Amino acid sequence: MKTIVLGVTGSIAVYKAAGLTSQLMKLGYNVSVVMTKAATSFVLPLTFQTLSKNPVITSLFSSDSQFEIEHISLAERCDLLLIAPATANIISKIACGIADDFLSTFALAFRSPILIAPAMNTRMWHNPILQENIQRLKQRGVQFITPEYGGLACGTSGDGRLASLERIIDAVGADLCVCPNRLQDKTILITAGPTREMIDPARYISNPSSGKMGYSLARAAQRMGARVVLISGPTCLDTPFGVEIHRVISACEMRDKVMECLDAADIFISAAAVSDYMPVGVSDEKLKKGAGEITLKMQQTPDILKTVADKKGAKIMVGFAAESHDLIENAVKKLKEKNLDFIVANDISRKDIGFGADQNEVTIIDKESRQEKIPLLSKDRIAECIMSRIIEVLII
Repeated sequence: MKTIVLGVTGSIAVYKAAGLTSQLMKLGYNVSVVMTKAATSFVLPLTFQTLSKNPVITSLFSSDSQFEIEHISLAERCDLLLIAPATANIISKIACGIADDFLSTFALAFRSPILIAPAMNTRMWHNPILQENIQRLKQRGVQFITPEYGGLACGTSGDGRLASLERIIDAVGADLCVCPNRLQDKTILITAGPTREMIDPARYISNPSSGKMGYSLARAAQRMGARVVLISGPTCLDTPFGVEIHRVISACEMRDKVMECLDAADIFISAAAVSDYMPVGVSDEKLKKGAGEITLKMQQTPDILKTVADKKGAKIMVGFAAESHDLIENAVKKLKEKNLDFIVANDISRKDIGFGADQNEVTIIDKESRQEKIPLLSKDRIAECIMSRIIEVLII
């Protein structure tokens, strides 16, 4: 079990750190919380002690002798120091070597990875002195999760809002990945999400894909050291930490962006649910509801996998087959027609898996028609299984 020391500083975003602690615990991490004095003005240490099941450190000194031993051993047991939220004060203290509380002292003595998620007023975030301190820490290997644009405690909007918990957890997973360098020096191009084919300015044809599988694949590949390029249709998902993303709408836009990025890729994973048909013409004006029926003339969208297959060369290609019937037969046919190295087949007729769900149950089929059934798992775990298969192909 990996141990994370979560440093919590005096920001209004402290309440989000409670949710972060809970989520990290659910993922199986051992979490020990260190709070600055200012942080305890927002949330009581008892909150974090209850959530983490560990004592909370709030001071360099304690009258409890057993707690003193815990102070000493914590650095030896810790795999990652995560400071979230991090104020301008703690960032600048660490950068300048100031150690006047437990958290700043621990950070200076710590030799494992340090990950910082800032949260502060926009003017503070853009202050040149703070940015110089951040650059100084980055040069020493400290990683930062850039704050987001949004509403701030001062009543204004701007950069400085604490990154989403999903982005923070992605970054933690990347730092604590059990096989961080297995895909080092490889570029993986991934498509994800649905496409939308416009009928008029107000209506489009699409499908229920959420993009979760493709985004899970992007996270898994990034954690294993790959450079990841994600081409995403419209989704409500946050960009995975450390991933280059290109957002598109239609199948044609996705095809064009894929071909633009393809030459640099060693591996291509087609996880997007691309529309098979699009209207022949798009109305410039919204079609008004009339008394009778309306007929849409449709044409096929570009076949992105076939286009990529024609330029495959030495690239590894992985496809997905989302089928409502004859799952294996249809998947094998697609595997051969598109010259894939393997294909991931899943049954979309089931309501508990597939489109929009957090879990899936799939069958991986390779060129020799060998099948590996993956039982019901989270899409993150399935993504890891798929990446493991890719690594096997690279080794052969």
